[in-house]
Amino acid sequence: MHISFLLHNAYGIGGTIRTTFNLAQALAEQHDIEIVSVFRHRDAPALGAPPGVTMRHLVDLRAKSATYDGDAADHARPAAVFPRGDSRHQQYSRLTDARIAAHLRSLEADVVVGTRPGLNVHISRQARRGPVRIGQEHLTLDSHSYRLRREISHRYELLDAITTVTRADAEDYRRRLRLPGVRIEAIPNSVPAPVGPPAQGDLKWVVAAGRLHRVKRYDLLVRAFAEVSAARPDWRLRIYGGGDATGDEQRTLRTLIKELGLRDQVLLMGSVHPMEAEWPKGSIAAVTSDRESFGMTIVEAMRCGLPVVATDCPHGPAEIIDDGTDGRLVPVGDGAAVAAALLALIEDDGLRHRMGREALAASRRFDPARIAERHENLFTELAAQAARGRGQGALRTALHRSRGTALDGAYALRYKAADLIRRGRAG
Repeated sequence: MHISFLLHNAYGIGGTIRTTFNLAQALAEQHDIEIVSVFRHRDAPALGAPPGVTMRHLVDLRAKSATYDGDAADHARPAAVFPRGDSRHQQYSRLTDARIAAHLRSLEADVVVGTRPGLNVHISRQARRGPVRIGQEHLTLDSHSYRLRREISHRYELLDAITTVTRADAEDYRRRLRLPGVRIEAIPNSVPAPVGPPAQGDLKWVVAAGRLHRVKRYDLLVRAFAEVSAARPDWRLRIYGGGDATGDEQRTLRTLIKELGLRDQVLLMGSVHPMEAEWPKGSIAAVTSDRESFGMTIVEAMRCGLPVVATDCPHGPAEIIDDGTDGRLVPVGDGAAVAAALLALIEDDGLRHRMGREALAASRRFDPARIAERHENLFTELAAQAARGRGQGALRTALHRSRGTALDGAYALRYKAADLIRRGRAG
């Protein structure tokens, strides 16, 4: 099969980029795979191009490039196709509308895969009939604004399938949206096996990783570790991750660490890539988020042989960790429970080592080859269904796009009225 992925920016750093690269590389062992990046702002992908995968881009934002598109007139005009509810809307334009449309209408592929809601909408609206149309959800339905959920509810009807990274989110899609004829499947992200040896479980470090953001609740982890440190001052905590441009969360954490007298026990390590060399420097991993769309760091830690203490937040941890076997799940926001779970593993060497071995074994189900096989089976089944019902597919497409045109007009009037109201208030 020829499978084409449409990605926001393959040249940046992020979870969606990483997991798309992992899947593309695994599929490339058997299929013709390309990744089409809407934007390109550097010469080479920051994560390294996946072997065996063709890389292309649609809009060149490299200032010194001979094909620089940043000064094109349409680049300054707001997008009309990419939905306003998608958080990346301001980066899209009439230029991206046109470039993505031209790409999708000329695409000679068996399967086209979108990797964020705005791009899934493009595929639904602009892809020619023929390729199987897949929309991937890398976050959760709940994490999207009402405006975007409304757009999804009527735009996704022309997709053949939606894949979510958790069973819980797949159930949300089935229960809350009416998408007749659209298959909804939960397929988790993949994580490759680390190159180096796994953790031995004897080093007295707890490790946490992820962007420094309030939703990750590192403040909860630091407070919990104050209890751990009081009982076991020989153990320490490393937190890996970069913050936003303001650095507010990092300053808040540094202040908290100082107030609790933990400057020698809790270290903010900054952003490190790749993390696989850092996990084995610890013996326990901790995740204290209020919510997760999946929990990539949980799987990454387990693949390195670390048991994980995680809050049982929606939607991912409970689908990854078998509580009491390869890690511990504790109530969201309960610092005392986090501290107790960490101390239980710290105080019992046998339990810690046993859970680490179980975590390593259980994490193999997220190997890229196994996850790629699940995607491949889905694509093959949908391609066969499409071949059997081509006439019905054409009628469905025509009716849906006629309805979509009417909705576009109604939304355009609504947005124009809202803009006028905002301008009136500002004046």
